[in-house]
Amino acid sequence: MKLIFATHNPNKVIELKKQLPTHISISDLLELGFDEEIPETENTLEGNAILKATHIHKKTGSDVFADDTGLEIEALNGEPGVFSARYAGNDKNAAENINKVLENMKGITNRNAQFRTVFAVIVAGKLHLLEGIIKGTILIQPSGNNGFGYDPIFCPNGYTQSFAEISLDEKSKISHRGLATEKLVQFLKNHLNR
Repeated sequence: MKLIFATHNPNKVIELKKQLPTHISISDLLELGFDEEIPETENTLEGNAILKATHIHKKTGSDVFADDTGLEIEALNGEPGVFSARYAGNDKNAAENINKVLENMKGITNRNAQFRTVFAVIVAGKLHLLEGIIKGTILIQPSGNNGFGYDPIFCPNGYTQSFAEISLDEKSKISHRGLATEKLVQFLKNHLNR
């Protein structure tokens, strides 16, 4: 089975491919030569995922899925949420985004947060939504060099290390995207067996 992953983010593709069985192959937008930015104009993760998947499905007619992911911090009323990639500005600078979160969290003792990924999947012309959530806390300062985005300041519950300190294999098993991908794999298996 072949699917298009409607993303330009190579890190997301690497994480995802580690979990997919060999009979499911994905191509991202860079592989397809599609360098046009798809505007994320919705105010929810679900809305943006649907917007991206629908856009690529209309252009290609292929089975496609798209994700939107957000870091949701309890003490900041769910911020940065849908604006996670652009929290500190439209240039999507991860270090600046992290700095803004840490600045906004100064003096706050409630460090509870969650990462949430929503997949919008269009297979055989029908739309399906899948979700993965991992709960954790925001660290006082960045720690680790692995991962991307907010990984250096997010410590998943049950761990003493940030996402940027654990291996990609370990992260893939427990992360929001990993959990959503498990649901995607199961969904595709069920679809193929119909």
